[in-house]
Amino acid sequence: MSEDVNPFESFQEQLDDAAAYVDVDEDTLERLRNPERVLETNLSVELDDGSIGVFRAYRSQFNGDRGPYKGGIRYHPGVSRDEVKALSGWMVYKCATVDIPYGGGKGGIVIDPREYSTAELERITRSYAKELRPLIGEDRDIPAPDVNTGQQEMNWLKDTYETLENTTAPGVVTGKAIESGGSRGRVEATGRSTMLTAREAFDYLGKGMPGATVAVQGYGNAGSVAARLLESELGANVVAVSDSSGAVYDETGLDAEAVKEHKLETGSVTGYDDVEELTNEELLTLDVDLLVPAALENAIDGDLAEEVSADVIVEAANGPLTPDADDVLTERDVHVFPDILANAGGVTVSYFEWVQNRQRFYWTEEKVNDELERHIVEAFEGLIDCYEELEIPNFRTAAYVVALRRVLTAYEEGGTWP
Repeated sequence: MSEDVNPFESFQEQLDDAAAYVDVDEDTLERLRNPERVLETNLSVELDDGSIGVFRAYRSQFNGDRGPYKGGIRYHPGVSRDEVKALSGWMVYKCATVDIPYGGGKGGIVIDPREYSTAELERITRSYAKELRPLIGEDRDIPAPDVNTGQQEMNWLKDTYETLENTTAPGVVTGKAIESGGSRGRVEATGRSTMLTAREAFDYLGKGMPGATVAVQGYGNAGSVAARLLESELGANVVAVSDSSGAVYDETGLDAEAVKEHKLETGSVTGYDDVEELTNEELLTLDVDLLVPAALENAIDGDLAEEVSADVIVEAANGPLTPDADDVLTERDVHVFPDILANAGGVTVSYFEWVQNRQRFYWTEEKVNDELERHIVEAFEGLIDCYEELEIPNFRTAAYVVALRRVLTAYEEGGTWP
């Protein structure tokens, strides 16, 4: 794992790789490599003991050529300006890959939420929402959950915005609780799109999914849902999972749902049953059919990529491979199916939620899942067509070519404002 690789530089390198296959001039490409604006602010919030906590916070609006800015908000000690810029850039091309009418945004607060009470987190979230108020809106910028945030934070953000604006605007954020205007199917959407991408990938590569061995690095929402669905719907054999505390491994297979219950009860996957415990790095190098990185960016660098033994990688996390790792894995013929397709279920169902909010008409979970499957399958087919037509060396670059073409078309059709 490399913490030294700048995620924004990784994003720009990935976009540059795709630009080699697209007719785009240098000035336009430079515009598409950088955010349109970045908010950087300090939140001053009274804590439970009466002291004042100061928290650095960001919101990056990267590109709005295809629609309102869209992207999550994460609470994590590692949040930085370059991280949110990279994540907002990835969102632009993720939305374009699955062809939903959004641009890209991302936000975050430098905080470890485990160190604060629920009341403190509410005040911090509402303070952040107040700072975001001039930037966000149902047709401007639509936040959503990300690392260490969920329905509760989105409910607070929505309520703060609506109170200050003296309006009702459920579509100002997505990822809300059902009772607050959320969509059925949203909680498991990212894990579901990871499962669907793996299914399509194995079918394309002529591999059988039933009995295929799977290792999942990161057992939060996306990783645990992906593991459960790979196991229950496709018959895969999940042999290893991990979180920040370490990994558990059983070559005969784990019960993905039981491990999740253990984590909910204890706060960690470690200590589950009588199974072998590994480090996260050891999990990433297991000899498995499918590896699902579902934690944070830069999990696999060039050195670790040399030791990866999986045949197929499907990225549930954003940016889990560095560009050097991509180069190594491409050379080694390890098939990597990128984050901007595999984890796009979250933003796709967020789009469905936004549509439902605007119409005030809500779908069944079956309809949500059917529409998500259609979007992911069509996006996968478009990626493969581009990959084969242009003889592109890897699937990531093919996905970026598809997305870059769509963003360029929208930009060119809109013209340049003087």
